[in-house]
Amino acid sequence: MSILLWSLVFCVSLGVLIVAANLFITAAEQAGKALRMPPFLIGVVLVGFGTSLPELVSSVMAVYAGSSEIVIGNVIGSNITNIPLILGISGMIGGTFLIKTDLLKFDLPVLLGSAFVLSLMVQDQRFSTGEGIICLLMLGIYLVAMLRSERQDPEESTPTKATARTWLILIGSPVFISLGAKYTVDSVIAIAEIVQIGVDVIAMSAVALGTSLPEIVVAITAARRGQSEIVVGNIMGSNIFNTLGVMGIPSLIGQLTIPERVVDFSIPVFLAATMIHVIITVDKRVSKAEGAFLFCFYAFFIGRLFGWL
Repeated sequence: MSILLWSLVFCVSLGVLIVAANLFITAAEQAGKALRMPPFLIGVVLVGFGTSLPELVSSVMAVYAGSSEIVIGNVIGSNITNIPLILGISGMIGGTFLIKTDLLKFDLPVLLGSAFVLSLMVQDQRFSTGEGIICLLMLGIYLVAMLRSERQDPEESTPTKATARTWLILIGSPVFISLGAKYTVDSVIAIAEIVQIGVDVIAMSAVALGTSLPEIVVAITAARRGQSEIVVGNIMGSNIFNTLGVMGIPSLIGQLTIPERVVDFSIPVFLAATMIHVIITVDKRVSKAEGAFLFCFYAFFIGRLFGWL
């Protein structure tokens, strides 16, 4: 097949992946509200983790396809996209918004700690099954702590009913997510071979941006509505799940390969983006100027990734 046909396969399969993920996220959010879950918990657990489904499924498919280097590219690229691009756009669109949840108490340390743990684990350019299990245990501890710490006053809740259609989408959409992910990975591998660009580079740019579109849509919509809790919770939950879950689950299938350029360039940028996120949100507000700075940071990353800068 020619590069044009593979590009068409990439666009169509990525589109299916995104649409199916969006349907899943909407259904999950409705189910969360029906269960009277607080906004920040919906943002972290349901929306944040739900929007990471494309990264997870495409990473698992990549390991089965024998291109495990796509996993780290997908994770690091998506996390970098989530912080400087999504938080940056949200800050510029929504203006200065305030965060009510005390992030410094638990969430920011977990976000920063998981980033440093992953960075240390991949320094030898491999990610073993044992390291993946450690990451999954950390994710489990975080989830349990989140579910125990977040409670909503029943008097302040406005529960909604989850329809049969909601539950049907929750069950059926993962099938289309899986199909979209499979052909997205296949097309990425084929395009990389034709144009002779590392699959990790495509994963950190095109695939990461594509699989992050659900997060972008959710964040922009929430920012316009002034729902800053969902914006920040979405980014926090997605990044933590990417770092611990999307790396951990595929490693159960086999050891993951980490390209040298990821360790030398992308990991330091990932750590810098995470620390900038902590610095910006520690005062519980994000301004338009900070949003613009983050957007420029993402542009720098893409420019350096492709050698334009």
